[in-house]
Amino acid sequence: MLSEYLPILLFIGISAVIGGVLITLGSVLSPSNPNSEKSSPYECGFEAFEDTRGQVDVRFYLVAIMFIIFDLEIAFFIPWAVALDSLGVVGLIAMSIFVLELIVGFFIAWRRGALEWD
Repeated sequence: MLSEYLPILLFIGISAVIGGVLITLGSVLSPSNPNSEKSSPYECGFEAFEDTRGQVDVRFYLVAIMFIIFDLEIAFFIPWAVALDSLGVVGLIAMSIFVLELIVGFFIAWRRGALEWD
C-alpha cells in the first residue's frame, strides 16, 4: 500500500523542501529598508478613500458572478465546437438550450437592475 503512495509522498516532500528553501533564501537575501512611503496604503495611484474593511456594494458581486458565468460559457464552447461533428444535432440542441438558459438569466438580471450603477 505504501509503495503506491511513495511517489506522491516524495513529490510532496521535495516540494515542501524546495518551497521552504526558497522562502528562507528570499527572507535572508532580500534587502529590508521599509519607510513610510512604502508602508502607506496604495489604491490606484492615490490614498485610499476610507477603511479597507468597509462594506462593498452587492452589485460588485453580481457583476463578478455574471462574469464568471459567461467566462465558463465560453469555456464550454471550445470542447463543444471541437466535438460538434461527433455530437450531431443532439449536441447542437443541447448547447442551444444551455445558451438560451444563460441568455434568459442575463435578461432577468438586467431587468431587475443588477447592472445599474446609479
